[in-house]
Amino acid sequence: MNPAERRALRLYTLAWRLLAPLAVLRLLWRSRRDARYRAHLGERFGRYASLPATPEPEAPLLWLHAVSLGETRAAAPLIEALRHELPRMRLLLTHTTPTGRAAGAELLREGDRQAWLPYDLPGAVRRFLEHFRPRVGVLMETELWPNLARGCADASVALLLANARLSPRSAARWGHWSSLAGATCGALAGAAAQTGADASRLRALGVRDVVVAGNLKFDRRGDAALRGLGKNWRAAAGRRVLVLASTREDRGVAEERLLLDAMPRELASRVLVVVVPRHLERVPALRVMLEQRGLEYGLRSGGAPDARMAVWVGDSIGEMPAYYAMADAAFIGGSLLPLGGQNLIEACAESCPVVIGPHVFNFTQAVEQGEQAGAVRRAAHAAAVWDVLLGWLDDERGLQRARQDAQAFSAAHRGAARAQAHWIAQRLRGTLQ
Repeated sequence: MNPAERRALRLYTLAWRLLAPLAVLRLLWRSRRDARYRAHLGERFGRYASLPATPEPEAPLLWLHAVSLGETRAAAPLIEALRHELPRMRLLLTHTTPTGRAAGAELLREGDRQAWLPYDLPGAVRRFLEHFRPRVGVLMETELWPNLARGCADASVALLLANARLSPRSAARWGHWSSLAGATCGALAGAAAQTGADASRLRALGVRDVVVAGNLKFDRRGDAALRGLGKNWRAAAGRRVLVLASTREDRGVAEERLLLDAMPRELASRVLVVVVPRHLERVPALRVMLEQRGLEYGLRSGGAPDARMAVWVGDSIGEMPAYYAMADAAFIGGSLLPLGGQNLIEACAESCPVVIGPHVFNFTQAVEQGEQAGAVRRAAHAAAVWDVLLGWLDDERGLQRARQDAQAFSAAHRGAARAQAHWIAQRLRGTLQ
């Protein structure tokens, strides 16, 4: 590191030390709704006394970090491909959220480990690395932590970014802190980028050994049980189904409110609208919106939908493929507001065509490719979302063509798991020589 990078890292670390008590308070606040946030609190500071350390020497430990549920799901095909490349591998899987940790537990085998990733404090990072002594670390998608990156470099742990993406907005933010970006990105051993544009932005920040290897989300296998569940829900609904998926809020403005205000009045008599908010803590506010509008609704937690409901609220975790499987078509949230969009690939894998708003900077290439394939349509505002969705319902032939296009689009872009697993395995084998 040059002197400017060292100063930037010291200032960053000082800020983290000052804010660490607030981070703990935030955990405790969130634990009011989900007690799992309080579990294993010492691990957040790199204390793992209750966990076994490294496995036997002949079974090298590969550490993979998947922040939350979405990253953990994306990691599943990569982990499967890595086990094929490295049959003796033992896995350390770390997370930040309880939903990610719960999903990750299903991916473990005998001899694997699972823990919270510690806060980005030098002492916590050092204790984490000394306890587990991984040979290679893999961070999923966008996880760039300065002290973690520097700690791995100092400990000779090859730290890689897998399924890496970096939006123009995020790149610009890092550009404002160029010295901190240099200290962080210069410590990485490499990155497997989703797209050529992501690769260019990562190289500009100083990441070495960047390859373009595709998007792991295309490789996620369909779940027959969830697909069957979705078909059962559809039968219970007894009519056409439109899904508003991963809806979000920004600065007091809720996408659900925008969409409900724009929804045609006569829609409830012919279509079941399923709303699945991105964060379940927003369900109470959504219920208030529905009651204010006099809309009959039910909750997933209360059982299957029925013909009386105008709206069904998806207040469950891990069932998104089932919601898409029951749908004729879907809107993907995080896109009517400047939040960058959400994953549309999961919908296409269930033959569910997608309409998406104007703000898609986190998924630009996937949206463009989906549009070219006929699986994705864009809408400038909430009213236009309904225009596209209802246009599909009114054109049965066009809807079936869009559903076929969605499935073909999903199938055409698979293969990233195998490519990224081979790339990671080469680096792990290099540490064993």
